[in-house]
Amino acid sequence: MNKILVIDDDLAINELIKVNLELCGYDVVQAFDGVKGFALCKQEFPSLIILDVMMPDVDGFTVAQRIRKNEETKNIPILMLTALSQINDKVNGFNIGVDDYLVKPFEMEELQVRVRALLKRTHQIPESASTRELQTIGNITLLPEVYSVKIGDKQAKLTPIEFDIFNLLFQNHGNMVSSAKLLKDIWGYSPDDDIETIRVHIRHLRSKIDKISDGKKYIETIYGGGYKLNI
Repeated sequence: MNKILVIDDDLAINELIKVNLELCGYDVVQAFDGVKGFALCKQEFPSLIILDVMMPDVDGFTVAQRIRKNEETKNIPILMLTALSQINDKVNGFNIGVDDYLVKPFEMEELQVRVRALLKRTHQIPESASTRELQTIGNITLLPEVYSVKIGDKQAKLTPIEFDIFNLLFQNHGNMVSSAKLLKDIWGYSPDDDIETIRVHIRHLRSKIDKISDGKKYIETIYGGGYKLNI
């Protein structure tokens, strides 16, 4: 059973999330402040963390940073839940390493969809990893078991999301992959107003690939459309 840690100082919202997720078959652990939340994260090692931002003493951004800096918890997916709706707030969360971002007020059905998509993506071995075989096209090799990309003799370690994005571009190399397809295939949904999600993760991915590319720009932005991997 997947264990989900909910960190939110609003008792009513925290309890509402707990009840609804338990109805879906999840084991839910609750924390009502950032300090207790981070402590429970290290103690319980949940499959997913739902994290509020605006909490007293220690805010959600700080908690997310601590989770990502801790070797034992750094790979736990985080769904940030907040009333902050500005693009800069989303960018700040994604830059820290948050996996998804849901703005309050929200529909419980949407939260459940996001939770299912995150759990499916982060706990499913990529198809290329199931055979334990490397994939190579040109001078690029995917190393799915360690979420890495190798270009020539240089290697870059990616986050699971970055690897999934690169893998999708890799499988469609030479052709544009639309932002809508990236959102649907990687996150499991395709909201019209969440293109910034793609831009932030592509920027992080591109910076890692550029460091091992010997000057070649492999990831091309097709303005108004999507992205393409040139090999």
